[in-house]
Parts: sequence; structure tokens; C-alpha cells
Amino acid sequence: MSEYRATKIRMESGGGIGGLHYYGICTAGGMFSAGATHLAVTPLDVLKVNMQVNPLKFHSIASGLNILWKEEGPSSLWRGWSGKLFGYGVQGGFKFGLYEFFKRRYADVLADERHSVVFFLSSASAQVFADIALCPFEAVKVRVQTQPNFAKGLSDGFPKLYAREGISGFYKGLLPLWGRNLPFSMIMFSTFEHSVDIIYRKFVQKRKEECSRTQQLGVTCLAGYTAGAVGTVISNPADNIVSSLYNKKANTIMQAARNIGLVNLFTRSLPIRVALVGPVVTLQWFFYDTIKVLNGLPTSGGLNRSIKGADEASYNC
Repeated sequence: MSEYRATKIRMESGGGIGGLHYYGICTAGGMFSAGATHLAVTPLDVLKVNMQVNPLKFHSIASGLNILWKEEGPSSLWRGWSGKLFGYGVQGGFKFGLYEFFKRRYADVLADERHSVVFFLSSASAQVFADIALCPFEAVKVRVQTQPNFAKGLSDGFPKLYAREGISGFYKGLLPLWGRNLPFSMIMFSTFEHSVDIIYRKFVQKRKEECSRTQQLGVTCLAGYTAGAVGTVISNPADNIVSSLYNKKANTIMQAARNIGLVNLFTRSLPIRVALVGPVVTLQWFFYDTIKVLNGLPTSGGLNRSIKGADEASYNC
């Protein structure tokens, strides 16, 4: 009996895969991986938001960072760090934990559907709840990053925003946030799952269970970067609209889209987002799968074991 098969039996007999313990590990892994990686790239996120709100002044990565450093000091590059850490930590917990939950549930109900249908539905369902949790943090974070006199962080930003705009101020950007993150999440998770499968079949030419944990985590990183890059291009228009709405450059989604312009919706801040999102998604998947491995769970992705617990033959050695 292989180590992988033995681990599978131990987990399922103790409520592992599909049980509360399993989903708890996935949620905790998602919180840590998303919160830590978003915190690490806060300077790039500050620049990205300013490039979207004031593209004439912040027109490139190098000059934009230089302007922020000279005009507002090095601390300006870390504005909104608490929103990144806690907001995206909460979002990551919902996104990864609920994705695993919905994937198993949809696989049982849609047993005859293509794998991609299950991946799309699972990621979309998880992202809906994840963005509801993220939205208040994002509303404060964007204002802190682009309006230096608004607040220092979450502790004073939350009460100030509530006093000015009420509860609706926290969720003004929910629809464009869904517009940005739903397609990104659907493409990202599906691309990741299929990329893992392709890498093992076409390049490694071994089943995941036959590879070392280091090799498996290497595959996770390659698939994660691919998924992040593809998802970034798809979600860029909505990301520009979110920044425009939060900074009152427009009052409605349609007005924001007209002001920005069709071409700029897809191209504005795209280089910085690719530089930002690609490594972030890669590290997220790496940290997430590392936490799973340290808890005796298999790494993520791969069609043979992702749907309906996998065919029994997939675990035979």
C-alpha cells in the first residue's frame, strides 16, 4: 500500500477529505497564503491603484514608485497594509475553503458534467462569499492608498467611512468587485487544475503520487503562475472600474467605463497587475499546498483526484 493511499484512508476514516478538519485546514491555509502574499506586495498595490486613479501622473512603474517615494516618503508605499493583510486574509480563507467544499458538492450533483463546469461553478460560488467579506476592507484600503489625508488604516478608516457614507459606502464597489474577481477566480482555479494535469501528463509523465513532495510543490508553482497571468488579463477592466468608483472619479459602472475608455479598460495598469498578481498567485498556491502537505494532505489540482474523490484506480501503486 502506498504512502499516499494510506494517507487517504486515514483521512477519510477520520473525517479528513470532505470533513470539517479538512475544510478547516484549507480555510486556514487560504487565510495565511492570501494575507501574507498580499501584504508582501503592498507597495506594488499602492502604485497600481494610483496608476488607475491618476494615469497622467503615474504612467509607469519606475517613475510611479519614484514619485511616491519623493513626494510622500517611503512609508507611503505601505499605505493600506492592514487592509491587504486582514481583508485578503479573510477573502482567501473563504475562497480556498469554500472552493474545496463546493467542488466536492458540485461533483456529486454534476457527476456527468465536464470537469471545467465543476471548477467554474465551485470557484464562482466561493468567490461570491469571499468578496462580500472582502468588500468593506477594500473600500477603506483604496481610500487610504489614494487619499493620504483620509485615514491611517483600518482602525480609523472604518468609522470615518461609516460616518461619511453609511453602510452603503462599504459595499459601493461590490458589483465591480464581483465583476473583477468572479471571472478571475473562475479562470484562475480552472486554469490551475488543468495546468497541474497537463504538467504531470505531458512533462513530468508520472502520476502525482509517484512524485516527491518537492516535485509536487514545483508543479504547484508552475501551474499557479500560469493561472495568475491568465486571470489577470480577464479581470483587468473590472479592476480599473473598482478604483474609479472608490475614488469618486465616476458614480456608476457605465460612467466609469466611458471615462476610462474601452482600450484603457484592458491596458491601463495591466503591466503592474501582471507583475503583481502572477507572483502573488504563485506564492498563494505554494503556501496553501505547503500547509496541506505539512498536515498530511495531498497537493492541489489534477483531474484524476479532483472530481468526486477520484477513481479508486488512481490511488493504486
